[in-house]
Formats: sequence, C-alpha cells, structure tokens
Amino acid sequence: MDGATRCGRRTDRDRKQGDQADRGRIMTDSHPTSTTIVVSASQPMVAVLGPRDELLRVVETAFPSTDISVRGNEITIAGEPGEVALVERLYDELITVLRTGQGVTADAVQRMVSMLRTETGERPAEVLTLNILSNRGRTIRPKTLNQKRYVDAIDRNTITFGIGPAGTGKTYLAVAKGVQALQAKQVTRIILTRPAVEAGERLGFLPGTLFEKIDPYLRPLYDALHDMIDPESIPRLMTAGTIEVAPLAYMRGRSLNDAFIILDEAQNTSPEQMKMFLTRLGFGSKMVVTGDVTQVDLPGSTSSGLRVVQEILDRTQDVEFCRLTAQDVVRHRLVSDIVEAYGRWDADQEEQSGRGSGPRSGSGGSGRRRR
Repeated sequence: MDGATRCGRRTDRDRKQGDQADRGRIMTDSHPTSTTIVVSASQPMVAVLGPRDELLRVVETAFPSTDISVRGNEITIAGEPGEVALVERLYDELITVLRTGQGVTADAVQRMVSMLRTETGERPAEVLTLNILSNRGRTIRPKTLNQKRYVDAIDRNTITFGIGPAGTGKTYLAVAKGVQALQAKQVTRIILTRPAVEAGERLGFLPGTLFEKIDPYLRPLYDALHDMIDPESIPRLMTAGTIEVAPLAYMRGRSLNDAFIILDEAQNTSPEQMKMFLTRLGFGSKMVVTGDVTQVDLPGSTSSGLRVVQEILDRTQDVEFCRLTAQDVVRHRLVSDIVEAYGRWDADQEEQSGRGSGPRSGSGGSGRRRR
C-alpha cells in the first residue's frame, strides 16, 4: 500500500514492506505514552474529525482512558501505550478509507474500533473499501469483517450458507453478488426463492391468485433488486427469464444450470425441502442459502432444514457456512441491542429448562417464532 495512505508511528513490519509515511509524529518515551499524528495538508480535517467533531467524539467514547487533542492538522494522543497504539492505528485506517474518496460515518468508525480490538489480522480499510456493485451512484460494500468473509466465501465456494440474525446483510449481499456475477457474464440468470410458509391457511382467506397471496413473502427480494438494477429494466429481465423470483415449491423437478441461485429465509424449510433445493444445483451454478435459525415459523413438530443441514454438510468440500452475529447488524443501532437482548433471554430460558422447569411452550425444537 502506498505510504500516502498511512499515518502514525511506523512499525518494523511497515519498514520491511517499504511504506513511506507522509505524516510526521512526535514520540516521547515517558509513561503514559504520547503520540502526535500530523495529517497531510491534502486531507481536510473536517473529514477526519467529522462534522461538528462527530467522529472525534466516537473515538473519545471508544477510548475513554486516552486524551485526544487536536490543533490544526495535528492530532495528539496520550495515555496507556496499548490504547494509544490502537487509536493511532484507527486514524491510520480512517485516513486510508478517506483517501479512496469514500465517506466515513460514525457507525463505520465504531466498526473499525471493533475490528481493531478483535485483532483478526484483517485491516478495517480493506473491509470497508471492498466494492461489490455500483448502481446509480451508490456502491454496495461489506460493512463488517464477517460480511467481508461472507462475500469472500461466496467467491470461493459453489454453495455458501449465510446464517445470522436480521439486519446482518445476508440476503442483500447475496443478491449483490448475484447481480455482479450476471453483469460479469459468469452466469446467465439469477434465481431468487423463498419458502412461502404461510401460503396455506392464514393466506387462504385473502383475495387473489396464489402469486398475489405469496407476493408479500417475495417482496424483500424485489426490494433488493431495485437497489441494484435500474427499475425500468427489471420487468424486461424477468420476462426474459434472466431474473426469476419464485416460491421454493416451484424449484421442484428442475435442474438449474449457469445460474446464481439464492434461497432466502431458509430456516423455514423442512429437511426434505432443503435437500430438494440443494439437489437442483446444475453445471456452472452457484448457490447461496440465507436464514436465521432463531426465527423459525414452521409448525412445532417440523425441524428446520437449515438447522439439520449444518450437521449433514459441515465437512463437505466446496460448501461453507458463514455465521454472522449481532455485531454485524447494519440497521439502526437498537436492532443490534435487540438481537443481543433476545439472545440472552433465550439462553436464560434454556438454562431454566435444563434445571427442570420443562420445555418452553410452543418451542417444538424449531426455535422461537417471529413476533
């Protein structure tokens, strides 16, 4: 990486890689450590600090034991050496992202902090600058480390499972990869499918044809497509069969060649339906299966096919299971808090059940129903 994208103290590893920093720093050997980052004049400080210092406040909140002061284009960090080093790395990554022309939000800074604290080895800037798809001036990128790993797994494998709570981008990123593959002519069509688990009794009283009754269950897939493809071209592509959105039942008996196939809400498949879907795989195709095993809508006596398939295919080559967590939720901040709160509640209920209080009413071994 070009040295112009880095800031802060250089390490021996940086020197071996031949990086040439264009920002200075002043170090003292006293404790606590103090480091001054001099930001290049070509980089506006308002972008580094955020409007009304919004990004600076996020950093200060994330590192309460450090003292961060700004004068002109100099950022001085003082505190415990380990924390100072992390803040320095954080600004290095932040400025790297800004130099690509991409804006940085408060949420993005919080995700950078999380990645740096987990010490996974991947650079936050590499995660946040990976472009999947651009349309109408909007670029789709992974926003967390696990999302990048999920996208990379789709590239590596023929079948990829994305398992995690609502809001983690499982379906959205899968559709983006499908559109990318179609535009690159790696496949000739995209097939999006969902199990219409409530297309029977509860929808039977609604007016209209079967397709009109199940359309609400397919609507999220249409919404994702509209973000990635010019809306006026979608009807033409669907008429030509280049894009197909259909309930899972319509996959039976087919062999799907040269296609990017996405099964959404897979937690609502039975084991038999999951086997049926996976065996539709044809030559030159990829499959992505997404779902949340904590939100199963199947009858209590029916096992979730997404739960069972993890045990069956866990060691199968060219199949990968990617698990996302509440930390990967990219909706409103409260969504992540809600997911974590429900996870703790579920764990408490299971612990109480294990102590002899009996199984929860209606659990049926298939998870808590969506409310």
